[in-house]
This record gives sequence, structure tokens and C-alpha cells, in this order.
Amino acid sequence: MFGCARTRGAAALRGAFCAGLAATLTACGSGDPDEGTNGIGKLSATRIEKKARAAAESADSVKLAGNVVSKGQSYRLNMRLKRDGATGKVSRAGSTFWLLKTGKALFLKADADFWARQGKGGKEPSRSDVQAAGKLDGKYVKVPSGDPAYKQLSGFADMRVLLDGLLTMRGKRETGERGEVDGVRTIRVTAGEGGGGTVDVSLIGSPYPMRVERGGGAGSLELDDWNKDFKLQAPPKEQIVDYGRKITESQS
Repeated sequence: MFGCARTRGAAALRGAFCAGLAATLTACGSGDPDEGTNGIGKLSATRIEKKARAAAESADSVKLAGNVVSKGQSYRLNMRLKRDGATGKVSRAGSTFWLLKTGKALFLKADADFWARQGKGGKEPSRSDVQAAGKLDGKYVKVPSGDPAYKQLSGFADMRVLLDGLLTMRGKRETGERGEVDGVRTIRVTAGEGGGGTVDVSLIGSPYPMRVERGGGAGSLELDDWNKDFKLQAPPKEQIVDYGRKITESQS
């Protein structure tokens, strides 16, 4: 009698366990992938892209890091930008310089070696070059607005111009995979089957672009700290060198 009761009890326990497991698996299988998101995953690729652009255009600041190719030159950017200026560093061909833009004023800071090698085409700088460059070491060189270098360099420090270029894609838009960028859930939009560029858009909060792959292998960047403010001010006057000639032919 007691053996039969134990058998029936064990069978009931197994049945309850299996039923609970089945219910759990069913719930997992029928879960909404957009639950807890901003809902853009349900939209078409074109609408997702438009919302990402609108979010970026309305933002007051952003941090971006990655590579871009401009006029045949490859640059590594690590910049913080806001509507009225930017600060950060740019690396190119093994050399690094810092950019600071406040309003329309653009400053470039680099070490003596950077300045000594400008316009040398890979040749070793002369003694006079090194001596002249020493005067610019660690100084903020103000780039004249009429200098050909101003347009190119300010493009790296202008939030509106830079984002407009990065978010431009070409070709038919399609919705790609879901993933994560720095722990943030994202959905990808591709253009031209990926050859025209891709953008990973946040599924959490505002639909900000989180990662951009430029078409034609023209660079890849991650974007972060949207609307996170930071200090931005012009350097002290004693650290500024102002001049009215070109920085270098290679940056024109």
C-alpha cells in the first residue's frame, strides 16, 4: 500500500516538474525580442535609420573613437564633440596631434618631433627644422581660417559635419542582425548589402547610432556618451602660437 503511494507520489512529482519545464520552455520560445526596448526593432530599415539620424542631430554632445579615411589618408580619431566645439586627439602615419575647437577658433597641439617632420616626405628633419619645431613643442597653434588645413582639420572637430559624413550610407537599406555595442543592445541597418555602410542603432532609450562602418572600407567608429556634457575652453594665451601661413602641404 505504502509502495503504491510512493510510486504515485513520484509520478506526480515528475509530472509536475515536466509540466513546469514545458511551460518555461514555451514562455522562452514565445518571448517578445523587443520587450524592454525602444521598439525600433519592429520598424523598417529605412525608418530605423531616419530615427537614428534624428536622434544624433538633436544630441548636444557625443564621444567617438575609431578610424576614418579622408582624401586617401587614414586617421585614428578619439574625440569628444559638442555643438560649439570639440577636443581630442588624431593620429596619422605614426604621429599624433591634439585638436581643440572652441566656436570657430581651431587649435592644434603636437610635440616638436611632429612639427619638425611636417613637409619632409619621410626624410629626416634638419637641425634648423628641429630648432624651429622646438618653439612649437606643446603649444596650441591657432590654425588660420584661411589656411587650407583649416577646412580638413575642423571637419574632425565639427559635430554636425562629422556626424553627417559618418551617417551617410548608399544603397538599398536592409535590417541586419541584433547585437550589442559596449553592453547596449542594438539592431543593425545595412546599405548596399553592407558595401554602402552599416550602422548599429541602440534598442535602449533614444535610438542613437552606436557603431558605424563606412562604405567602401572608409573607416569604422564607435559612438558613446551621447548628451554627456564636458568642459571646453580656449587654452591660456601664453600657450597659444598664432601665425598666418600654412601648417603643411600634406594637410592641404
